Amino acid sequence: MTPQNQFEPVLPPALKPGDTLGIVAPASPFDRESFDAGRRVLESMDFNLVIPEPIFDQDGYLAGSDQQRADLLNQLFADPDIDGIICARGGYGAMRLLPLLDADAIARHPKVFVGFSDITVLLDFLVQRCRMVAFHGPTVTTLGKADPSARDRFRLALSSPEPLSIAAASSRVIQSGIAEGRFFCGNLTLFCHLTGTPFQPDFSGGILLIEDRGEAPYRIDRMLTQMRMAGSFDGLAGLALGAFSDCGSVDAIHRIVADRLSGLDLPILAGFEVGHETVNMTLPVGLPVQLDTYSGTLTFAGSAVQQW
Repeated sequence: MTPQNQFEPVLPPALKPGDTLGIVAPASPFDRESFDAGRRVLESMDFNLVIPEPIFDQDGYLAGSDQQRADLLNQLFADPDIDGIICARGGYGAMRLLPLLDADAIARHPKVFVGFSDITVLLDFLVQRCRMVAFHGPTVTTLGKADPSARDRFRLALSSPEPLSIAAASSRVIQSGIAEGRFFCGNLTLFCHLTGTPFQPDFSGGILLIEDRGEAPYRIDRMLTQMRMAGSFDGLAGLALGAFSDCGSVDAIHRIVADRLSGLDLPILAGFEVGHETVNMTLPVGLPVQLDTYSGTLTFAGSAVQQW
């Protein structure tokens, strides 16, 4: 794999009022009431929405067939009338699309793409296979209940050329230090399940932020142990922790991380408002960032989007 510090990421064009967002459902079916609430939030931000009818399909625990979901994602990236893409929800199923996505075609049409949780695998695909910046942030179904600060951050991250930064809300230093590298962000379970596949992430030289929901502490331990044994953390420059919702006590998670990553010379900072909570701050994946445990911050180098 090409080390992540050997290429410059392509920035998607910034969104502006009146731009058109296409909505996809790459994973599970979604609750219509939550979807409508999020749709209204996007419309209040002066975005036009394209809502393809197939996203409402249901094939068991999937929002339609794999080919249908992949085709729609490929089509929305290729469509010149679509300025950005946001996922309806996560759930499960995005991994199944990876072999069906056209990385070369997608790379020719960079545009804002937003999601989190199961969408982690698509964010990583866009960064590593298409070499573009993608955004870890709310889905349509979580925007309706999102804290106003998270909504404001969502719009800012996708539209402003100003460099972004985020401070840990409840900073907890596990290992001190300062490190720089390309930013990776997402769900620990999904990163773990990519291990050993052709789509295994290459975090070498990077800063990684992980979050999760509903995983018992021993399963967090098991995933970190597997990833370390597989060499996933070899060359990692720094680690940040987001929310671990319904995963037991925060202190227990911190102790597990400290134990499972002991001996690695890298800063580790917990307490970022990223993950399965009402405050889920939108962050640009694939962009160079500095992790500083002394100031408790992640500071991105340069714009995450191209200026209008």
